Amino acid sequence: MKNIFVHGSGHKSASWNETISYMENNEDILCPNLSSILNGKEADYHNLYSSFKDYCNSNDGQINLCGISLGGILALNYTLDFPDKVKSLVLIGTPHKIPKVMFSIQNMIFRFLPKSMFDNMAFNKKDTFILGNSMKELDFSSNVNGIKCPTLVICGKKDSANIKSAYYLSENIPGAKLEIIENTGHVVNEENPEILAKILSDYYKSISGT
Repeated sequence: MKNIFVHGSGHKSASWNETISYMENNEDILCPNLSSILNGKEADYHNLYSSFKDYCNSNDGQINLCGISLGGILALNYTLDFPDKVKSLVLIGTPHKIPKVMFSIQNMIFRFLPKSMFDNMAFNKKDTFILGNSMKELDFSSNVNGIKCPTLVICGKKDSANIKSAYYLSENIPGAKLEIIENTGHVVNEENPEILAKILSDYYKSISGT
């Protein structure tokens, strides 16, 4: 069974490398680059989710989905649309709805950054704005209680933008477990990869019954 780890908008698939290196079983982990799976289409959310959906559906059988930030949003969206395809879901630093005020502030900051600052991010400057503007109305608040698969919600304790959402998701997804990681901010897979790897390894072991 494939494990699909999905990066956020501020990073690329390589952001998972160190976490995966610490995991006990890491042979079947796929880390798609979100910009690559778009295949040249405009980077709005509709196109990105459509491409992500096709990517997941191309894998035979059930999958374990793990996403951080934007990757978590895509994983959450897919799990709601294809409940029989997803064996387990891990959401890291994931908002259940887009915080519009925070997004507006972020866009203002991005506007003044040079294009070179986006070289290590998932998308270039233009595409980052297109994606952000297309996500403003996303809100999964009323849907998450329909998730049936085993779910783990993870958040860094210093991730002030997403900590409330972590509690919301863990309280509203039936049977969801919550892990708050101390002394860690938003980018858990880079800030605390070894601890994250242990949490993920233990979780996957617990749901597989081994």
